[in-house]
Amino acid sequence: MPSILVIEDKDSMREMLSKTLEAEGYEVETAIDGEGGLEKAKEKKYDLVLSDLKLPNMDGIEVLSSLKAMDTDVSVILMTAYGTIEKAVEAMKEGAFDFLAKPFDTDHLSVLIKRALENRRLMAENVLLREELGHNLGYAEIIGKCEKMQEVSRMIQKVAPSDSTVLLLGESGTGKELFARAIHSMSNRKRGPYVAINCAAIPRELLENELFGSERGAYTGSVARKMGKFEIAQGGTIFLDEVGDLDVALQAKLLRVLQDKTFERLGGTKTLSVDVRMIAASNVDLKKAIDKKEFREDLFYRLSVFPINIPPLRDRREDIPELGSHFVKKYCAEMKKPIKSISSEAMALLDKYHWPGNVRELENTIERAIILCEGKKILSEHLAIRISTPNEIRLREGAGLKEVGQYAQAEAERALITRILNQVRGNKRKASQALKIDYTTLFEKIKKYGIDA
Repeated sequence: MPSILVIEDKDSMREMLSKTLEAEGYEVETAIDGEGGLEKAKEKKYDLVLSDLKLPNMDGIEVLSSLKAMDTDVSVILMTAYGTIEKAVEAMKEGAFDFLAKPFDTDHLSVLIKRALENRRLMAENVLLREELGHNLGYAEIIGKCEKMQEVSRMIQKVAPSDSTVLLLGESGTGKELFARAIHSMSNRKRGPYVAINCAAIPRELLENELFGSERGAYTGSVARKMGKFEIAQGGTIFLDEVGDLDVALQAKLLRVLQDKTFERLGGTKTLSVDVRMIAASNVDLKKAIDKKEFREDLFYRLSVFPINIPPLRDRREDIPELGSHFVKKYCAEMKKPIKSISSEAMALLDKYHWPGNVRELENTIERAIILCEGKKILSEHLAIRISTPNEIRLREGAGLKEVGQYAQAEAERALITRILNQVRGNKRKASQALKIDYTTLFEKIKKYGIDA
């Protein structure tokens, strides 16, 4: 229900406006002068302020300027029986949405208020669009025919229509935000805003301000009230990526939002209610973080009402050809190049590589290949990965510590499995017992590492 503050010194006019607006379904509060109106605006965020121009002590222009200093997004309509062109121009320059001369028709006022509220909603959406364009966030269809991805799709379809909190778990680059967007687009909140924030990308001292907003003067340089991401996401979905990086103090505040749907702005004392659906994601083991006292156990259980594990690309290799073709079409279109195909040798290379960066690394690899490829087919030399033999994966140049560790682990596993199989003369049942893994896991690893059993 939109909230409106009416500032009017005449009792009859104030009561008439209050009753008229309440009858139309608005939440209305009133003040008899500018000082009283500003005090109310400091305590509560109103969707619209309807103020008389001629008020005792301070006029409507001064009230307008003070309101804009507190909240630059507030919509203000000024009313006066002494309207002139000069005053109208001055009011619009100061940021008034419109100017209304008394006496006025209540139907005209109703239309004007609806227009102002719609303008405010569009402004909030534009803020989101600018942020998304700034971060170059795009939406692509979810691709995956393997059983693990089909199971993820089924789970997303089941949970999307509800308001349950979802926790997406998976390695970096597996496309967790893509799944979060899919849940939002299939939910009952799809017409509401979708707000994404990466908890690891913003310094901890600034993250509270981003999430919950702040009052004027809450910190050095704060000259106006700022809406936080939770307020902007009202009626929609908020996606908290890398939630495991949240500071413990912020975890407590987030827990309160999940439990009570309330919070306070930074530097504020007024409790605000919010109606948002929360989706969180993490690429770290939150249970280990709980053991280390780095993550609250009660918050974990609130977030993981419906956990979904996104498989890494190395566990869904049958999807690589389709993903590769998708990215080829995408980047050929972006670079205005003729559609190319991936040669069989290049596809074999893509299939054997271990993809520590998952789908994001595959996308980057294809983009680079499109830039380098001058012919009709992407060849092995266009790819930023190298495999020297069917049994050995060489790390790409500039590999990080995590990638080196994964490569070393794979090499150690391959060597141990080969040695044990030689000892038991290829008996896989005995080999699985010696390695303390089940038969199916051994068979998958033999296939994965290309071991001659």
